[in-house]
Amino acid sequence: MTLEALPYVVAGWLLLAGLYGIVTSRNLVHLVVCVTVVQSSTYLLLLAVGFRSGAIPPIFPDAPLDTPAVDPIVQSLAVTDAVVSATVTALLLALAIQAHKRTGTLDPDDLRTMRG
Repeated sequence: MTLEALPYVVAGWLLLAGLYGIVTSRNLVHLVVCVTVVQSSTYLLLLAVGFRSGAIPPIFPDAPLDTPAVDPIVQSLAVTDAVVSATVTALLLALAIQAHKRTGTLDPDDLRTMRG
């Protein structure tokens, strides 16, 4: 395995670890943390896609025209992904708090009693 493939491997490992946690979770807070881990794998994947070895930041005040630069679109997508992740995490934690207030438990299996 080359060093260039390492971010993709780590992103895949984070995705699988997060998915395993989501599937096996018996606590809503743990479930939210696992969703955050899965979302973190997308940051790493986006940054790995946009990275170019030996490239400069995409600011060109006095750089020669043939100088390689990293992709700024992918970097902005990673920042957008982080903002969306924070919002989704806050929403899911708020839902977990409401579920705990109404049922007294954070176990997803016990929430089935909420169905009408």
